[in-house]
Amino acid sequence: MTFDAKAFIAEQVEGIRKSVAGKAIIACSGGVDSTTAAVLASHALGDRLLAVYVDTGLMRKDETEDVARTLKELKVNHRILRAADEFFAALRGVSDPEKKRTIIGNKFIELFEREAKTFDADSLVQGTIAPDWIESGGQLRDRIKTHHNVAGLPANMKLKLVEPLRDLYKDEVRTVARTLGVGVAERQPFPGPGLAVRIVGEVTPEKTVLVREASAIVEHEIEVAAKDKRVPLPWQYFAVLLPVQTVGVHGDLRVYGQTIAVRAVDSIDGMTATYSKIPHDVLDRISIRITNEVPGINRVVYDVSNKPPATIEWE
Repeated sequence: MTFDAKAFIAEQVEGIRKSVAGKAIIACSGGVDSTTAAVLASHALGDRLLAVYVDTGLMRKDETEDVARTLKELKVNHRILRAADEFFAALRGVSDPEKKRTIIGNKFIELFEREAKTFDADSLVQGTIAPDWIESGGQLRDRIKTHHNVAGLPANMKLKLVEPLRDLYKDEVRTVARTLGVGVAERQPFPGPGLAVRIVGEVTPEKTVLVREASAIVEHEIEVAAKDKRVPLPWQYFAVLLPVQTVGVHGDLRVYGQTIAVRAVDSIDGMTATYSKIPHDVLDRISIRITNEVPGINRVVYDVSNKPPATIEWE
């Protein structure tokens, strides 16, 4: 049966109106899921909705400015909350990926509940989609990884949860986004915990700078290659900072540097994926730029794992 985006939009707008008697806030990261949910909720609630974008310090390069511009263009009532110091403090000394996701989820809710009081909201809208709760486990399902917007939510959360996209897969969300005229409909997915799950091990501001710069290079070079029709644009493509130091050469000196893994995959809904066959000249360009432009990185590797057995993100 063909997915009817227009019927879905009408149904969810009405459903949100019935679910939210007062005011609501929505966690909006600027990605396709949360932005689509924000536009749906904005159509339903108007000024009774506040979209809150949290700058966690773990976002991609220029992300905050891009999101602010997008929400303004979509005429969604919004607020930018800068909270990098709080997130880095909460993550200090934590290496376990599940703990990182839970800490980030709890911190998000703490901030949203704080903002909800200011806005006098009693409901929280989220852009949760089907793979989020499927992979987070529960009942008869094994947990693959905790999505911070599902299993990362605290049990004592005071806000009523509203999830209009909960039963959709990524391809269906993109269809809804296109129908709504959301410009980020084709944007590659970005994890809710941000760069925290692209730093294997403890998260620090210094490591975040490295992976952010490396990811910007990966994105730029792959997008240029796709624009030149040298490679199909992958579904997702990014850099991961590994907790591995390897020997290298700087001039005539033997030095130790850190390692970046490049990940690019092709998928439809994120439930399965195959690694993208990026041409070697593109990978060569990425490697040269990262090792020349990102201080302390002396080795770049390419991930050729499919999902399954691997997941798309490294954590």
